[in-house]
Amino acid sequence: MADHNKQSYLRRILSRSLAVRVIAFSSFWAIIALVVIATIISALFRQVSERGFDSVLSAYLNNVIGSVGVAEDGGLQGNPNLDDLRFLQPQSGWYWAVEPVTDDLGRALRSPSMATPIPSPDTSRVPFNAGFQRNYKTPGPGGDTIQVVEAELVVGDQGQVARFRVMGNRSELEEEISRFIRTLYGYLALFGIGMVAINVFAILYGLRPLNRVQQALSDIRAGTAQRLAGPFPTEIEALADETNALIDNNRRIVERSRKQVGNLAHSLKTPLAVLMNEGDAVGGERGKLITAQAKALQQQLDHYLQRARAAAQRDSLVFRTPVQASLERMARVMSKLNPSIDLQVELPDEVLVFAGEREDLEEINGNLMENAMKWAAGQVALTLEEGGELGEGSSLRIVIEDDGPGIPEEQARDAVKRGRRLDETKPGTGLGLAIVADLVEEYGGTLALERSVLGGLKAVVTLPRAEA
Repeated sequence: MADHNKQSYLRRILSRSLAVRVIAFSSFWAIIALVVIATIISALFRQVSERGFDSVLSAYLNNVIGSVGVAEDGGLQGNPNLDDLRFLQPQSGWYWAVEPVTDDLGRALRSPSMATPIPSPDTSRVPFNAGFQRNYKTPGPGGDTIQVVEAELVVGDQGQVARFRVMGNRSELEEEISRFIRTLYGYLALFGIGMVAINVFAILYGLRPLNRVQQALSDIRAGTAQRLAGPFPTEIEALADETNALIDNNRRIVERSRKQVGNLAHSLKTPLAVLMNEGDAVGGERGKLITAQAKALQQQLDHYLQRARAAAQRDSLVFRTPVQASLERMARVMSKLNPSIDLQVELPDEVLVFAGEREDLEEINGNLMENAMKWAAGQVALTLEEGGELGEGSSLRIVIEDDGPGIPEEQARDAVKRGRRLDETKPGTGLGLAIVADLVEEYGGTLALERSVLGGLKAVVTLPRAEA
């Protein structure tokens, strides 16, 4: 399970980051290439070293063969000079020996370094080749592995046969090869680290324009910039131009929508005013009905104009509204309008910015504050705090509580329905909470109606937050 989770995490990292993906694959290829190069060089070095070692032993063997003959008394004689001090040092791993095969050659000749005889394997196990030579490895008297080059030749006129042997320290060769391989891998590791570091630097430096594009888009989302500005490479310049064109087109759509909304409101303003005046002029129950319906139409129109504006802005450029200043103004107005209500305001020291228009924020807070003041027995609390994650960004939370009768949990859902009034004795149209719910929904936020510790209603509004 742990291995599966680890693999899933690695897959997520590789799939989400272009830089990590490119660096991972390029580094993986570089490591594979260096390992292959090191393996090839090591194999070539071993092959060349072993060939050279065998050549040296063969040259020494030829020297020994040329320096040893048969004396007048029929014994072996000769003193090979191989110009190598290792043949003089006891148990150095370098030896030569001439040993009689036939019985009429007397005693064997050996190098000073060879204190004890080194047995030869049976010819059935290591046979001679067509040139009466053989090459094999065997343990040496000093604990080293030695390489033996051996030949059997006729050395006298009477057909006497002698065995010529030259032995080299194979362990020295293996140590030299190992030392070379360690050095090679060390240098290649340093080279690989340097190459990967340069590769990482080159890739990150090459992707820096994308980071600038990301930062520019973040600034646009935060409302601190209107376009992608700055020099970009040729490969990214076309993307930046298309993005700017999309932003401009989006802005034109928003502006056109706002103008159409404004034109609609302006065109309906006069007919609604005429209807309300006519209702007052008619008087009586019929006139009151006309006036009430005209006012309801005006409220519905205001609500849908607000909602249309919020919907047009939600996926366009992000507006920025400081929340503390808006809530302080709202609190001052509500305190003056309701002097009998004790309003407690708690605002954080950190500046919180609403990612939306000021009018929409005031519409949300105004409806909730008006509702709390209307139902409160004597106390209302307004709190602003930092929220958690909301969608792909952060959020802020506005909490408005009162000590009124509150709303039963089973009726909280009905309270945000359009025109639904839970108490007909209180003045109002039943649109306040519905307007708040719609506006909050358009901005991707949430509205929760809960029981307050004060005893009444607790309205918790979560809205998207822009960077200060």
